[in-house]
Amino acid sequence: MNRSIALRGLGTLLLGAAVAGCATVAPVPYSGMASSAYMAPDKSDASGRVPYRYSTPVDWRAYNRVILEPVVVYRGRDHQFGDMSDKDKATLAAYMQTRFAEGLRGRFALVRERGRETLRIRLTLTGAVANTPVLGTLSRFDVAGAVYNGVQAARDGEGTMTGSVIYGVEIFDAATARLLSAYVTKQYPAAYDIKATAGALAAATAGLDKGADALMAQLN
Repeated sequence: MNRSIALRGLGTLLLGAAVAGCATVAPVPYSGMASSAYMAPDKSDASGRVPYRYSTPVDWRAYNRVILEPVVVYRGRDHQFGDMSDKDKATLAAYMQTRFAEGLRGRFALVRERGRETLRIRLTLTGAVANTPVLGTLSRFDVAGAVYNGVQAARDGEGTMTGSVIYGVEIFDAATARLLSAYVTKQYPAAYDIKATAGALAAATAGLDKGADALMAQLN
């Protein structure tokens, strides 16, 4: 009986912490991003993953080369890294550079020179949340946590005590420097992606995987 009560207590604690945690980190149109003045709330995005966007009519198939700038770690006062260490930020930035380059390479030739039929993409890492050690995984198996995560999975929401990553994407015509598209996005793994709960940055890197795929879906 005592064990049952303890488990229920843990479930209530996990659920309360999850609800509180999910409400604390929401992307903003970061003042230090050059495109922030152009972005507006994206009311067409029901998922909430892309709350701010700027877009123009673009025939993406007209471009076959891309310049991928080095990922920028955002230093503005409105960053959303919390107390994350510079080492972890650098780790995420390096993974982001590699992962997005791999995705783009499947569709474009990666180049360094500006020219016709060439895009220039700037990625700005603006925030991230690390996984909660141990409890993030346990919450998938606790009764109350399972209920909450089940609801979140159905609505493509964040799981309990799971990390996330926030970043901005700016896409320019390399020849003219005209801004073609820009958005701020928050990415996180599926609520029942157990693998993404193991390791402090596992959820954030899983979010970057999803973000890279989402960018390629836009450009294809």
